[in-house]
Amino acid sequence: MISGVIILSVIFMLAGIFFFVTATVGILRFPDFFTRLHATGKGDTLAVLLCLISLAIYEGFSLTALKIVFIAVFMALAQPAATHAISGAALRGGMQPWMKGEKENDSGI
Repeated sequence: MISGVIILSVIFMLAGIFFFVTATVGILRFPDFFTRLHATGKGDTLAVLLCLISLAIYEGFSLTALKIVFIAVFMALAQPAATHAISGAALRGGMQPWMKGEKENDSGI
């Protein structure tokens, strides 16, 4: 019989994979660099957190699970800051955000 811990861990992992896939679709579908960066910044952060929580739940109460939680906290703080820094550098570099009615700007990738 499958335990509740494994079921909960699989649910969190599948949710994380879902958000990884939606972030990837955002890269392919959105028109410019900034909207693509937004999709990956939000989607990947949530996906990594869900996957790491899944691994911590699966591991149980142990030192390894505590290390996984520390990694998750670091990722939750670092990924949005990195996304903000990348978008700021793109703006300072002269890249203009896409406006409605314009053609898609593929110069950002």
